[in-house]
Amino acid sequence: MTEGSGYGSPYVYSDSPAGPGYGGYGSFPPPPPPKRRGGSVLSHLAVAVLAAAVGVGATLALYQPASNSSATATPSLPGAGAVPGPGSSSQGGSSGSSGSASEQNVISKVQPGMVIINSSLQYSSEAGAGTGMVINGNGLVLTNNHVIEGSTKLSATVVSTGKTYPATVLGYSKTGDVALIKLTGASGLKTVPLGNSSAVKKGDSVVALGNAQGQGSIVPAAGQITGINQTITASDQGGEITSETLHGMLETNASIVSGDSGGPLSNASGQVIGMDTAGDSVNVGEQAPTAGFAIPINTALSVARQIAAGQASSSVSIGYPPFIGIYIAQGNSTNPQEQASAQEQSGGGNPFGGFGGNGSGSGSGNGGAGPSCYNSNANLQIPTDIAPVNSGTLVDGVICGSPAAAAGLTGGAVITSVNGQAAGSPQHLGGLLGKLKPGDTASITWVSPAGKQTTSSLHLVAGPPQ
Repeated sequence: MTEGSGYGSPYVYSDSPAGPGYGGYGSFPPPPPPKRRGGSVLSHLAVAVLAAAVGVGATLALYQPASNSSATATPSLPGAGAVPGPGSSSQGGSSGSSGSASEQNVISKVQPGMVIINSSLQYSSEAGAGTGMVINGNGLVLTNNHVIEGSTKLSATVVSTGKTYPATVLGYSKTGDVALIKLTGASGLKTVPLGNSSAVKKGDSVVALGNAQGQGSIVPAAGQITGINQTITASDQGGEITSETLHGMLETNASIVSGDSGGPLSNASGQVIGMDTAGDSVNVGEQAPTAGFAIPINTALSVARQIAAGQASSSVSIGYPPFIGIYIAQGNSTNPQEQASAQEQSGGGNPFGGFGGNGSGSGSGNGGAGPSCYNSNANLQIPTDIAPVNSGTLVDGVICGSPAAAAGLTGGAVITSVNGQAAGSPQHLGGLLGKLKPGDTASITWVSPAGKQTTSSLHLVAGPPQ
């Protein structure tokens, strides 16, 4: 992995073009642990999954999950009653009162309900580490969407016991950056003490806790609330991914860093009032003040309750999305040649930012530019031989063993329709397939690099969350 590697992701949350970095989910090419990328900009919340979103997001839920993934299309949901409501409004401290004694008090109350989350992203050959909060003794864990995004295998280790459980994604909100996961076989777990974020005031003392730098241990960071009801935007300093805006955020000067995402922001009484999500990108030379951002716990619990009840909406997805097994670019261009040209200009031979891993397969499905299928996007090449059509979505490559590969799709082909509806840009194609669900069959029409048109029925499978 190159530009998006390690804990120095170019993704930022900001009120301006260069602001706070997306919530701490540091990625790294396995097996070595990640190291922070050097340079003049220190990204306090570098995010592996968002760094990988250049590739994972670009696939637009179009590839199948790993065979050992815990993904199921429709996970068993516990119901809204399994998610607790906010706690009391006790603050127990104000500005300047967060000494070492009170910080230790917060740790002793909150840490027993925390988990360390680890994930595999098979098709970008990456791994990541984040944080989660147990909100139900039977294994319901609250975390950020970007912590679980793109994962093909997910596990969580309970900090207080050291026991590791496989985890299943029950649902998530991309726009709210909230996810609810379930630890398989867990029971009798300790939960985090919940506060009420509506009672938070500027100047309140807080302690942020999380799996800092993804090193497998919980590290505290004390500070104060410096702003409430903040609006911040997720953007990529160097890539093409669409910006994402979060509203109503809590701002703090507590140092929230890589790996903290999904962890608790607690008041001085040891009550969780927010979920760590983003941190500032600071110019080291200017020594700008630290800024971290957290989703108010009331907001996060509301989304979790909706997920637990199975209430899908335009902003909330239940379970896992549908996948067919192809790599595509991003953007709104409907011309395949323009799509290829944009990739060359932005990413050279690899349109997805150079993630770790190895392509595999034999033969040539894209005009001699590469193998017929891939196990990751590491060596994915922009097709040099493209289907002779003026509109549709260019296929950069297919996943080995996927429905797309079985149907005969190859790199350089252009998908022109889904279930009889014309497919134009990559974004449009993603929208068409996004209306379907795992288990559905989609009629896909494409044109090969040689100009042959084919229509085939592809069975959609469950894939990594988006």
